Amino acid sequence: MKDSQGTVEQALARKAQQRNGAMAWVRNEVVRVGLAETLSTSVMMVFGLGSVAQVVTGTGAFGEYLSINLGFGIGVAMGVHVAGKVSGAHMNAAVSFTMCVFGRLKWKMLPLYVTAQFLGSFLAAGTVYSLYYDAIHHYSGGNLTVSGPKATAGIFATYPAPYLSVYAGFLDQVVGTSMLLLCLMALSDRRNQPAPIGSEPLAAGLLVLLIGISLGSNSGYAINPTRDLAPRVFSALAGWGPEVFKAGHAWWWVPVVAPLVGGVVGALIYRVFVEMHHPSVHKRARAYESEPEGEPLDKLEKPGPPEVCV
Repeated sequence: MKDSQGTVEQALARKAQQRNGAMAWVRNEVVRVGLAETLSTSVMMVFGLGSVAQVVTGTGAFGEYLSINLGFGIGVAMGVHVAGKVSGAHMNAAVSFTMCVFGRLKWKMLPLYVTAQFLGSFLAAGTVYSLYYDAIHHYSGGNLTVSGPKATAGIFATYPAPYLSVYAGFLDQVVGTSMLLLCLMALSDRRNQPAPIGSEPLAAGLLVLLIGISLGSNSGYAINPTRDLAPRVFSALAGWGPEVFKAGHAWWWVPVVAPLVGGVVGALIYRVFVEMHHPSVHKRARAYESEPEGEPLDKLEKPGPPEVCV
């Protein structure tokens, strides 16, 4: 009697678990990745754009340029915590495109990543605009402008410095994104000196912070097509108008195209200078056998694609 009762209870428990699992879990990989990438991008962008809004509308009372670098850097770290083990938390179309070029992401997944990143950035722009609506209109006197002493369009998208030509700006974005992908490749290279397991979000955030404080003054270091384009579209719809696409000699396309070029260039540089010259697994295994204090064999296996990118 007890056995039959126990069997019934176990069956009921399994059914309840299945029902709860069906309600709580999305098993479709595309949906899981899309949701995670959207959320991680939105989290990163809320912190990043929020830091810009606070500095601009506060006229220096609530932070300076370094505050923006810290906002984006720490925002990236939080975004990686949100989705690092689900989607890889690319949060950047240049990263996703580069991963496809180097075979670390399937090309059929690229539209999903780009769409999720665009949506996450757009939602973040709307969130920041809602939070700082009163501050923006108070600061600008209700006149939403792209340039001038009370310009506020730069809260959402990047614009070149007055002295910067389009050609120099293109190079600026290529170099900045090259450094991003070059260092991300190094941080994920298990046969070199990768970020310690668990510290990847911090390392990615510090990398973005470093790029901001060293390569960010010319054009706002977008280094991310979806980060720049989606909030620019939002600002055009929210009242700044088509001028957001005309300003800076039609600057808008530079932070969209240049990072795609720069990402591939940076990853290629790392591969040519470092990754291609790693000793093979067999050679390292023989070295281990001849060295009493060699590296454990379980560390000699070739690593797969990096789990965390930004």
